[in-house]
Amino acid sequence: MTVESLNSLTKSEAFVQFEMCCGASNWVEKMSANRPFQNDDELFKKAESIWFSLSSEDWLEAFTHHPKIGDIDSLRKKSQNTKSWSEKEQLSIQGADEVILEDLAESNRLYKDRFGFIFIICATGKSAEEMFALLKERLKNDPEAELLTAAKEQNKITQLRLGNLLSL
Repeated sequence: MTVESLNSLTKSEAFVQFEMCCGASNWVEKMSANRPFQNDDELFKKAESIWFSLSSEDWLEAFTHHPKIGDIDSLRKKSQNTKSWSEKEQLSIQGADEVILEDLAESNRLYKDRFGFIFIICATGKSAEEMFALLKERLKNDPEAELLTAAKEQNKITQLRLGNLLSL
């Protein structure tokens, strides 16, 4: 898909495409309303600018659309629209040692108990061990700092998914 073809979609068609990139309904609405985009660069910049203008409630909504890192069953349950992208993003998890998967599952539980949302990380290119180490490190954050860190990671994921969308 090109920016031009994205611009020419109906509002409902654009919603579907943007929802594949980010689960925050206000982000989807604003991205759709900001069309037409002049080029790829404007699309990516606008996506980031809109993302960081949203409320923490919007960020939390987006987080609910992600499978837990290392939870293969959670990956399988995600919608077909984003499932293949999520699987690719967490590719290194699928071959991970059982012990690291158990450690990730336990740390994910601790993280959710501490912060109230699942651990969000741009998993592309990271090993299971690396993600586990980052999860343990981020458990030390205060809730406000962690929410912002998770939002920054969500932005990275959204940017990657927009790139995937444009390469369809």
